[in-house]
Amino acid sequence: MPRFSIIVPSHGAAARLSQALDSVLGQSFGDLQLIPVCDAPGSPAASVAAGFAERDCRVTPVGSPPSAGPSGARNAGLRAATGAYVLFLDGDDLLLPGALAALDARLTETACVDVLYAEHERAPWWEGEPTNPAAPLLARAPEGAFTPAELPELTGVRLPACSAVYRRSFLTEHELAFPESHFTDLGWGGLTTVAAGRIAVLRRVVVRHRLRRQGSRLHLPGPHQHTVLDQVDLVLTTAAERALPADRVRALFEQLFAAVLKTASRPERLPSGHRAFFRRAARLYRHHRPPGYRTPGGSLGVQHRLLASGAYTAFRALRGANQVATRAGERLPRPRAVRNRLRYALALRRPLDPELAVYCAYWGRGYACNPAAIHAKARELAPHIRSVFLVEAGQAHTMPQDVDHAVIGSRRYWEVLARAKYLVNNANFAEGIVKRPGSVHLQTQHGTPLKTMGVDQATYPVVAARSGSYTRLLGRVDRWDFNLSANRHSTQMWERAFPGSYEHLEYGYPRNDVYCTATGEDVLRIRRELGVPEGSTAVLYAPTHRDHHTGFEPGLDLAAFCDAAGEDVVVLLRAHYFYDRGRIRSSGGIDRIIDVTAHRSSEDVCLAADALVTDYSSIMFDYANLDRPIVVYADDWDVYRETRGVYFDLTAEPPGLVTRTADELAAVFRDGSYAGAEATELRAAFRKKFCEFDDGRAAERVVRRVLLGEPPEAVPPVIPLADRVPAPAAATLVRS
Repeated sequence: MPRFSIIVPSHGAAARLSQALDSVLGQSFGDLQLIPVCDAPGSPAASVAAGFAERDCRVTPVGSPPSAGPSGARNAGLRAATGAYVLFLDGDDLLLPGALAALDARLTETACVDVLYAEHERAPWWEGEPTNPAAPLLARAPEGAFTPAELPELTGVRLPACSAVYRRSFLTEHELAFPESHFTDLGWGGLTTVAAGRIAVLRRVVVRHRLRRQGSRLHLPGPHQHTVLDQVDLVLTTAAERALPADRVRALFEQLFAAVLKTASRPERLPSGHRAFFRRAARLYRHHRPPGYRTPGGSLGVQHRLLASGAYTAFRALRGANQVATRAGERLPRPRAVRNRLRYALALRRPLDPELAVYCAYWGRGYACNPAAIHAKARELAPHIRSVFLVEAGQAHTMPQDVDHAVIGSRRYWEVLARAKYLVNNANFAEGIVKRPGSVHLQTQHGTPLKTMGVDQATYPVVAARSGSYTRLLGRVDRWDFNLSANRHSTQMWERAFPGSYEHLEYGYPRNDVYCTATGEDVLRIRRELGVPEGSTAVLYAPTHRDHHTGFEPGLDLAAFCDAAGEDVVVLLRAHYFYDRGRIRSSGGIDRIIDVTAHRSSEDVCLAADALVTDYSSIMFDYANLDRPIVVYADDWDVYRETRGVYFDLTAEPPGLVTRTADELAAVFRDGSYAGAEATELRAAFRKKFCEFDDGRAAERVVRRVLLGEPPEAVPPVIPLADRVPAPAAATLVRS
């Protein structure tokens, strides 16, 4: 029995086959059997092999039809093998001088291992330095023979079949064969890893794999690309059947799906069926994902999360997303200055402060939104936790006197961010902020999504161009431990838009608590502060931002609306938070228009309003908690839907009457139908779906769960919608 059987499939490599066979027969170690596997008698490769067989009795040619592919050729060679150990070469490969002698010595030294992994080099087809991809994989291996459990990361998945020697009796005992179809090295490497009991490594290059100018056949486009999923499923199913230890399964899972993601990230390889490939890959990922598996870091981890969530559109967009500058609202200072980098780095070396919480709202625009509401409740329920609010230098004067704050970019800013255990934001912290072990990041969001968000924006060119890098976005998502939702719709959309491993908190939005806790006196006081005349009907007009506009466009002649709607109507104009103030579009006097864009609290403005007119702003979801009339002014709905993208058809599920023109809008106020039976019925259905968790106790639930660490079952349950009592409207107070 020869020491080695070297199997050399030759399909498509006839021109180089003689070099491969010469490299074997020219070895100083001659106890071998050489098995060239040829297509058919009379083929160019068969003629080459026959000539070698005539000259050397150690050459045993066998046949395998081209239809059997590489796996069929290798299995045919295995059936003819008689050696104690089996080595596979491709027709493009060369066995380097002294390779068999080195392999023999190492096998003798390690005594009857099942698999001996060795290094190989990849040589460019024309010029350039060869690479040794196996070296890093083998560097950590023990010196002697060892079990796969001792080094789970070392599997055959990332190595070609030519980079190992296999004990033939081991292959026979476990009935191992190359899986049919393509990507057979992947399946073979996984199956031999699962079955192996003892392995060893040889830290020496024994094979030179010569790359082809035209590249690997596996990289060509076509339906064969789908078969990588067959190999992955086969290996992981086998691992499960053999009850492989968790560490070994995790390593196999990660390496196999790295191969899947390679194909998924190259749609040109699947001119048809790319979506089907991705969907099946996602199903396999979820089916085989080991319990407790944590995705890797970096861009690979981003792809893992998108695959796990089945986010096909986002995955494709991520691949080609331009690395453009992040929009102005998302640009926060990073510790670029040497002094700041040093300060931040030094602060990161200090322990976390378990009683320090840092809050930020709207990229530092002030004390507002969900972070402010949580901050206020934390001072009541968790007074031992010190709080620092982050604010831009130009907004520091707006902070309440009794709220400790740090100016963004200052020395204290970097210090508190480095040491705080709790970090609360309704947007995202700066790009350079590190997620420290033990820290807790709470993403509160700042609205219910009607328009597409996060990676879902990728397919809308206008907004995608302003969104910056999706890889960086998802890197920030990786810092989240908790993410707030005001309703189940939001939970589902956040999971799509911001795929990550965070925990969803379906607790409602703390900023909306006031809609259930404010009194009639609060409502009247706010109206006086805003200058709303007594006895008037205050209509809040809050249009959203248009990504296809360069600035704020009111979209409505407000003075004309007031004149047409009724003499008691006044308008509270609140532009999107991207703008410091509204720009009134008017054909006449504006004495009945109050610009409240700069007012600190959108909640106050909503409490003051008797009705809301909006287009597609998320303020409608918050305002619906007050159970007051809402009118949708959808004059450009089709344009907005096509340019921005939406999650549902607002005109089919509106919170009230839908109007398309300024005349229609004025008419529903003039005749009172804006608050009529139809509007009330629509609002009730809308509230049932979108006001699910906003019951006035959201902030308490968040503080107890996140800051006090109480278990989910201990937080206050959500009060049913029918049992809630919204803050009274001014008209109700007057009637009372």
